[in-house]
Amino acid sequence: MEKQTDDQVAVTMVKETKQHFANLEACSFDKGFHSPANQQELQAHLKLVVLPRKGKLSQQAQAVESAEDFVKARRQHSAVESAINALEVHGLDYCPDHGLHGFQRYVALAVVARNIHRIGAILRERENRRAKRKTRYADRDMPHKMAA
Repeated sequence: MEKQTDDQVAVTMVKETKQHFANLEACSFDKGFHSPANQQELQAHLKLVVLPRKGKLSQQAQAVESAEDFVKARRQHSAVESAINALEVHGLDYCPDHGLHGFQRYVALAVVARNIHRIGAILRERENRRAKRKTRYADRDMPHKMAA
């Protein structure tokens, strides 16, 4: 996305993603990705395009954006925003490095840091479940072996 705005990359992003995930049927975007051309082009590639319009909505646009499927997909979009926030918390809120190469390195390191944090949380949760199982069954009598 170097020297490009969100609305210039939406269609390309969906096309490239569909090459890797052919069963992709819906995508949710922010208002910054909206343009009439994007709206039309994305509908040719996806069953459900969640691309909110900027500014005051016409009655037709209001009807589209208040449809049940649109609202449901829009609510799932908050998970993406949460992931972006997690990256910011793990170092991506400020980039002390200079230049494009420094920025790219900094983004990559923030993603690695977030992934390590997430893997640690998963491992900790597994260990907690394992410990609960051990304590739950610790008070049971051990079965006695029967003489043959």
